Amino acid sequence: MRTLRRIPTQTARPRLTVTSLDPEIDLPVTRTLEQAAEVAFENCPPIRRIPHYIGQKHTPGWFWSATTGTLLGYESYLESQWLTLYDFDPTITGISTQSLILDGVGVGEVWEHTPDIFCRRTGGTALLVDVKNPRLLDHPDILLQAERTRAACEELGWDYRMVGAVDAQRFANISWLAGYRRPLYAGADLADRLIALARRPVAIELLLSFMDEPELAFPVLCHLLWHHRLICNLDKPLRASTTVTAAKDPS
Repeated sequence: MRTLRRIPTQTARPRLTVTSLDPEIDLPVTRTLEQAAEVAFENCPPIRRIPHYIGQKHTPGWFWSATTGTLLGYESYLESQWLTLYDFDPTITGISTQSLILDGVGVGEVWEHTPDIFCRRTGGTALLVDVKNPRLLDHPDILLQAERTRAACEELGWDYRMVGAVDAQRFANISWLAGYRRPLYAGADLADRLIALARRPVAIELLLSFMDEPELAFPVLCHLLWHHRLICNLDKPLRASTTVTAAKDPS
């Protein structure tokens, strides 16, 4: 009986690789999953150029992140909304956009995908996010892409989310506070007094009435809310009557 000879095929290659731009040499580097798990993708520049052209229906742009102190590119207004929410999230310590490419090789299929957002969390865990038009969340191609990406993230030890529309009320509040996320200069000396006065729950209007310069204290209060040194319920409209409280550790 003739012995069958094994024919080398592409399946001998790694089933999945991750490619990113090395921030030091600005050249693409392709890694196995084991190697990629050790990479700080939150520090990697975008590996994919976001297209800009006349007549495009989405609105690309740049978002300044208080978490990273850098500009992050986004491909749509919806993506900028999610960047705002993740920038506000106190468990997120690093963010990058379009910073890696997943390449998959399977039986009868070859695919690649560039996820929208990479987040590093406290404790070192990672979250990969794809932002999709809510009308397309159930499209078969989108679901297949999400399935592949989720499986890759499971092997990497990362979490994965495919997201659509943001919660309108919560985003409205956080988007307002985002206008005060940059470092304090004028009024910075008012922060400690505001925190001290909010050791017990107090309405914003009453809290500001205790300040000598309430007009200057208000943006400082919003800055403290953004940075979680003061806290309040952001699932309801922010009003003068909204109750705020100093965080347990407002440092």
